Amino acid sequence: MTARMNPLQPRMKNAAMILPDLGPGIQALIGTVYKSGLARATIELVHLRVSQVNGCAPCIDSGWRTAKKAGESDERLFNVAAWRHAPYYSDAERAALALAEAATRLADREDAVPDDTWNEAAKHHDEKALAALVTWIALSNFFNRLNAATGQVAAGAQWG
Repeated sequence: MTARMNPLQPRMKNAAMILPDLGPGIQALIGTVYKSGLARATIELVHLRVSQVNGCAPCIDSGWRTAKKAGESDERLFNVAAWRHAPYYSDAERAALALAEAATRLADREDAVPDDTWNEAAKHHDEKALAALVTWIALSNFFNRLNAATGQVAAGAQWG
């Protein structure tokens, strides 16, 4: 397998720019998550962490910028990759980040999302917030996969 000739050159425009009918649906999903009652900090941290796990530069870049605009501190943003070992996160955020990692790394274990991971998230988030959290994790993975497949670069991301 060979590396891409120029990994800083997208293979094509972002799919959402080529298929503009995707935009309203994506925006509706994002809006639904944002209106769900799930804490905005959790939304931003989960997106950033999922994007780090997947190595999606455009989503990491836009993720920290969006989180910063939403009021996130540098300490929390800089440490989200090591959230288990940093003092900056609440128990609810830790549970959401653990769920995000498990639901992103589906093939890493036989029981992709172990009951203890799910139960810890359910202890801190009601059913509506859990639905929003699972949807947001899936959307973040969706954005990551669109960007990775099309070779998007940090400065060129439209979605994510």
